[in-house]
Amino acid sequence: MNKPLPREDSQPWYQQFWPWFLILLPASVVVAGLSTLFIANRHADDLVVDDYYKDGLAINRQLEKKQRADQLGISATLTFSGSWVDVRLAGPVTAPELQLLLSHPLESDRDFEVALRRIDAGLYRGTLREKIQPRWHWTLEGGGSEPWRLDGSVLAADIGDAALE
Repeated sequence: MNKPLPREDSQPWYQQFWPWFLILLPASVVVAGLSTLFIANRHADDLVVDDYYKDGLAINRQLEKKQRADQLGISATLTFSGSWVDVRLAGPVTAPELQLLLSHPLESDRDFEVALRRIDAGLYRGTLREKIQPRWHWTLEGGGSEPWRLDGSVLAADIGDAALE
């Protein structure tokens, strides 16, 4: 009987295309899954609250501060220009320094505080560490014996041309 001759053009499996192609398909799925897991853990949503009771108590204190600002007749106008913010206050505010919290609507890691120093009667100024865009939220707090709080959102009209670039 004739014995088949070995093919002279055959190569070992690791030197052929199809085995590597078949191995590459599941390997790419594993890499994509690990990448997705990394992205999901690093950029987790900050919108879920863990402790509702403590947050509820904090909300009550914030409401008291807002009511106090209304009772005292305190209002604020914010103007963002370049790397600084001007806050013009109306009402009985004489503190040498105020705190302004600027918070991003979705990403809490972009939130930051600005110390505002008194420039003139009713005018406070602070330096920004990041450019502000419309729809950011701001919270202005004054301390002393009667702490108060004002809240608002940054509008496009609040931002000067230099800050939008």
